[in-house]
Amino acid sequence: MEYGKHQAPARYESGEGCLSTLVRIPVRIVVLVLVLPVRMVWDVLVAGARAADRILLRPLGRALVWLFEVLVAIPARWLYVRVLTPLGHGLRWLAVALLVWPWVALWRYVVVPVARYGIAVPLVRLYEQVLTPAGRGLRWMWRALLHPAGRGIATAVKWLLTAVLVMPAVLLWRYVLKPAGSAAAWLVEHLIVLPSAWAYRQLLTPLGHGIAWLLDLLVRGVGAGFRGLGVAVRWLVMVLLVGPVVWAYRRILAPVGREIAAAFGVAWRIAGFISRAVGRALAWLAWHLVGAPVRWAYRTVCTPVGHFLRDAVLAPAGRAARAVGRTARQTLRTARETVRQARRDAWRALVGGPREPEPREPGSLSARTLGSTTTVPSAAPEPEISLRKEKTVQQG
Repeated sequence: MEYGKHQAPARYESGEGCLSTLVRIPVRIVVLVLVLPVRMVWDVLVAGARAADRILLRPLGRALVWLFEVLVAIPARWLYVRVLTPLGHGLRWLAVALLVWPWVALWRYVVVPVARYGIAVPLVRLYEQVLTPAGRGLRWMWRALLHPAGRGIATAVKWLLTAVLVMPAVLLWRYVLKPAGSAAAWLVEHLIVLPSAWAYRQLLTPLGHGIAWLLDLLVRGVGAGFRGLGVAVRWLVMVLLVGPVVWAYRRILAPVGREIAAAFGVAWRIAGFISRAVGRALAWLAWHLVGAPVRWAYRTVCTPVGHFLRDAVLAPAGRAARAVGRTARQTLRTARETVRQARRDAWRALVGGPREPEPREPGSLSARTLGSTTTVPSAAPEPEISLRKEKTVQQG
């Protein structure tokens, strides 16, 4: 059944022979026998790892996280907030007071006044009162006296140098050196250059072409011989070495390798089916031998007992504890209020307190006069809505 279900693709079976068909089923049986224990061990290890992760590793991780939080994080946070932060603020204030403020005061009250009033102001005054008038006088002297005199002197020196040095050199070049150079160039061209060019074109070029033609013929003959030898060697290598290796790979190694790979895949899947079946059987046995009795005991015995304990013992104990807590909180609140009142009375007895207003009789209500803030017992009461003093209109 597995043979018919897991067949190789058509592109592989089209060129297969009887060897592949005979080898396939024994190889798959042997591979299944070898792979089945490995697959079962693998499934057991995977199931054990998942169970260990759910039962042991996750609670252990939560416990470690809680321990780290309680033993390390909370003390470190308290140390940082309660100790290190105030200490850092104090050290910062001390560092600023000892290192920053003295330099700031030195810069602000010593260096800046000395630089401003001891150096900058005298230099500005020196520049404005001394250097500026002196510079303007020197500029006027340069423009009015030195510049015209220097221009005249430069013109005279230029004319003298031209008459003494430039004109003789120009005359020497124009009437002596240039004609002599032209004659020498004509002689060199007609006696050396033209004969050399004629010899290169008429003698050396044809001789070089002949030598190159002979060398080309020689190289072509030798190359043809070597090419024939290379073709023969390549044919021998292909026939004696490459052809048998290719035939063995295509007809023997490739089919055997494909069959072994396919056998491993089929055996791994069949071993997975068998391993899962064994696992389901073991799970069924474990549930009916352990899980179902435990669930029955929990539902039939533990749950009613727990409900009875909750309703008959824990609930009355909780109500009693809450009542005791409320009574204790009320007692503590009353005691705190009593201590607070005693402290106020003691402080008032020691330093005094504000005078309490005297109780007034219901019938003796004080009234205000119009336009006044004082109260007169015998005056008529002012109406509830009255104009202010600054908004009253003078009657004519």
